[in-house]
Amino acid sequence: MLNRTFAFSLSVLALLAGGAARAETVSVFCASTEYDLCMKAADAWKTKTGNEAKINKMPALLDDAIPLYQQLLAAKSTDVDVLFLDVIWLGMFKANLLDLSTLVPKASQDMHFESTLGAAKLDDKLVAMPAYMDVGLMFYRKDLLEKYGKTPPKTWAELTATAKEIQDAERGAGKADMWGYAWQAKSYEGLTCDAIELISSNGGGNIIADDGKVTIDNPAAAEAITMAKGWIGTISPEGVLNYDEEASRAVFESGNAVFHRNWPYVWGTSHAEGSAVVDKVGMMPLPVGKAGEKSSGCLGPMYYGVSKYSSKPEAAASFVDFVTGPEMQKMRAVDAAYNPSIPALYTDADVLAKIPFLKDNQQAFSDSASRPSGYTGTSYNRVSQAFYRTVHDMLSGGTEVEPGLKDLAAKLEKLKGSR
Repeated sequence: MLNRTFAFSLSVLALLAGGAARAETVSVFCASTEYDLCMKAADAWKTKTGNEAKINKMPALLDDAIPLYQQLLAAKSTDVDVLFLDVIWLGMFKANLLDLSTLVPKASQDMHFESTLGAAKLDDKLVAMPAYMDVGLMFYRKDLLEKYGKTPPKTWAELTATAKEIQDAERGAGKADMWGYAWQAKSYEGLTCDAIELISSNGGGNIIADDGKVTIDNPAAAEAITMAKGWIGTISPEGVLNYDEEASRAVFESGNAVFHRNWPYVWGTSHAEGSAVVDKVGMMPLPVGKAGEKSSGCLGPMYYGVSKYSSKPEAAASFVDFVTGPEMQKMRAVDAAYNPSIPALYTDADVLAKIPFLKDNQQAFSDSASRPSGYTGTSYNRVSQAFYRTVHDMLSGGTEVEPGLKDLAAKLEKLKGSR
């Protein structure tokens, strides 16, 4: 009898132990530029839940994460639970991402901009949650514009003229390293963004229309690219052909550029310790190519999703819900000037104290241009590569603009069919 009682007691203890909540550790990918923010979010999640998030730093160039993700997902690896995702990757990886529609509370989903959350709803599944909003913006040296009696330019032609005038005047005053405009013309995804902004704001469309029609071969697109080609060696250094976001930002924040196209995070970095332009920076939507056109900053929300092969889907989804929620989005906004994807934060006093222009960004979002990832799906990466490589060849002088666009259109007709 005693033995039976003892055995029963052990069984009860085992059941109680098995039913008790156990701390989980999930593996999370994070952009290298956000590593400190991700570590802060991981610490906050651990304090709140007892669970841990192991943060893995992604390659400095975000595009380089694509083959890494492809390799891990093809192998159905359980080594990664949470993926950091560009909006243009959602269609590419949707078959490998967990449906979060029932794992993330509906109340959490409803907090976000409807269009941003909607971009992650593919094939009747919610494949990711928005982490923050991104749109291409123009940063400028407000002190230099004031010094030379200039106003922020409304058109690209005005920017070109103002950049050249201030650049030449500053060089004449001894600032030999000054350039008019720092942007991203390297042969990579960032050039797709920059080029779409120029072309769309000039009335030239955005490569492939939503109905699948290839639109890139048109006079407005050719005019925009020709204008950008004229910047190389005049208001932009030859080295801009190898500039990504960080390289171009370094030029601007060292005090050696009048204008700088980049994403909203530059507002935070340009005012951080070590920047040569603290309190000298202004921000505005991108100029237009022609009167009546929209600013057309490239829209680029970022997301977190859960790998379909995660061995801890509930814990991973819990982290995604937390890191994309209002507390962490406010932290990102206050600490590093990232634009929230939660509209309620656009009236938050602490957020507006850090990002005073945030209310103006809502207009930039509404005037934004989208990359054609919605239509092209899994073939988007090849479509974008064909586009940015061709544009880079045009900018560097290896390809003539109009014949290059005609050849590109023919190539895209073939590529879009493999989506």
